[in-house]
Amino acid sequence: MSNNISVNLPEDAFIHIDTTQRQSEIITRPGITFWADARRRLFRNRVAMTGLAVIVIITLLAIFVPIFSEYTYDKQDLSNTNAPPSLKHPFGTDSHGRDLWVRVWVGARVSLAVGIFGSIIPGIIGVIIGGISGYFGGKVDMIIMRFIDIVMCVPNMIYIILITIYIGTGPVAMVIAFALTGWMGIARNVRGMILQLKEQEFVLASRALGASPARLIFQHLIPNTLGIVVVSMTMGVPSAIFQEAFLSFIGLGISPPIPSWGQLANLGISVFRIYPYQLLIPAALISVTMLSFNLFGDGLRDALDPKLRM
Repeated sequence: MSNNISVNLPEDAFIHIDTTQRQSEIITRPGITFWADARRRLFRNRVAMTGLAVIVIITLLAIFVPIFSEYTYDKQDLSNTNAPPSLKHPFGTDSHGRDLWVRVWVGARVSLAVGIFGSIIPGIIGVIIGGISGYFGGKVDMIIMRFIDIVMCVPNMIYIILITIYIGTGPVAMVIAFALTGWMGIARNVRGMILQLKEQEFVLASRALGASPARLIFQHLIPNTLGIVVVSMTMGVPSAIFQEAFLSFIGLGISPPIPSWGQLANLGISVFRIYPYQLLIPAALISVTMLSFNLFGDGLRDALDPKLRM
């Protein structure tokens, strides 16, 4: 016996919807790309924007103050040595009568240049080596990763000190030292992401269409790792600034007469008890700059992380 029961419903049991109610079901939010969404989320992060604003202000001061100032970083005035901060000399003068306001911002040029290029160049090297290692795998991956494991057993600072002793001091030598030692961490991160990406459908489709390994690595795989690469480079800038300041502080970094923040701190520590401003000013700028880059890097990481998208 069939259990199907036929029920006749009256016409008033149904509610007819009009056109406006149908339109309410349509998704009207415009499409947005990954980078546009990341930019929007970054701009909404007030802490990260504060850090970026401080970085921009310091950069502008480093560019324009030495240009428009009446003093130069190496002009000595022995009749006005160790003068306290004043309207004429906002940061005072040092033991040779040189204006610290100009010297600090010339030092900012050097420290920022070493920090930025000392992070970008190792990042580029790490991306290339990590992409090659992750894509080819096998013996190539094993050789590169074992080399990195062995080299990373020793702190980078030891390698940097040995390299600067061998090739000399100066901004270019510092960047070369950072480039030769700072690429390994980014290479390991990129290699891990490439291992995950190379088995996805878009890579298999490109390989089936005859794409060469170089095209797959540089046009398909590496662009998909730019998020973590950009964050790593941004977070590497304060580390490079600190390393430059430390090496200059111990006399292995930037050599006189070109000033840097670490060199100014080294000169200020000898007179710290009598003229504390000569140490506190460059030390404060190093701290503020590193903090600003770290805050901006954290915001950039949050903006580029797909898991945190809302």
